Amino acid sequence: MNELHERYASKGLVILGVPCNQFGHQENCKNEEILLSLKYVRPGNGFEPKFQLLEKVDVNGKDAHPLFVFLREKLPFPSDEPATLMTDPKLIIWSPVCRNDVAWNFEKFLIGPDGVPFKRYSRKFLTSDIEGDIKKLLNQAN
Repeated sequence: MNELHERYASKGLVILGVPCNQFGHQENCKNEEILLSLKYVRPGNGFEPKFQLLEKVDVNGKDAHPLFVFLREKLPFPSDEPATLMTDPKLIIWSPVCRNDVAWNFEKFLIGPDGVPFKRYSRKFLTSDIEGDIKKLLNQAN
């Protein structure tokens, strides 16, 4: 994400990192600890996000942040893996469970310059591979 930010921020790309602890409790740090965790633990090696990192939110269930309610409604399934589901139902810790729920960490949403959700990508889709769609949207905007 840092590379995409460096390449396209000056052209209008805004990247928002949104931590969530609903998937295997993998983001169990307090909000104020997340940056230090990224820098020293995971991924470590002094990593610092150059993009905007927001506070932790719920993305699924009754307490889902309104942004994710909207995104899941507009883009109900990842374009690269439309049949994706949570791999282990025992890990579902939210209610209600919906078919368009985010299935796991690192799902990605791309929103056009006009604010219209463009595409949703599964956790398996490489972040760097979104670059083609970013270029397409930025070219359409100019």
